[in-house]
Amino acid sequence: MTLRERIGQDLRAAMKSGDKTRLETLRTLRAVLLEKEIEKRGAAGGITAEDEIASLTSAAKKRKESIELFTQGGRPELAAQEQAELAIIQEYLPRQMNPEEIGAVVGAVIASTGASGPGAFGRVMPLVMKEVRGKADGKMVQELVRKALGAAE
Repeated sequence: MTLRERIGQDLRAAMKSGDKTRLETLRTLRAVLLEKEIEKRGAAGGITAEDEIASLTSAAKKRKESIELFTQGGRPELAAQEQAELAIIQEYLPRQMNPEEIGAVVGAVIASTGASGPGAFGRVMPLVMKEVRGKADGKMVQELVRKALGAAE
């Protein structure tokens, strides 16, 4: 079952149960995926599972940024709404890697490339992101790569 099909089934279940937050969030996700499909129309193979994950990851990132801004702006009720939506989106994303797992990937990439020092950040970061795409937060990866390269000086 594709991610779109799973979201469609869960959307129907949310309609029947009357869960408004879940219903609106799933409608938004379905629209994001449909938009991506239209964008990819004509491309060989159409929308892929990676495209679906990338779209949902982007939606989750937007929610995280909104939570931060609403919290800073003193709007806890809006931050709570975004947090509820984020929890729903995360149900459809792969399990997120913890810092130790990301650190192991960073260490392996640095060892395989022989990179050292902060100047190698531009070589290491894309390789690490290729390995952890959809399974780790980019900010955390960036932080761990900088830390590892700084320690490798």
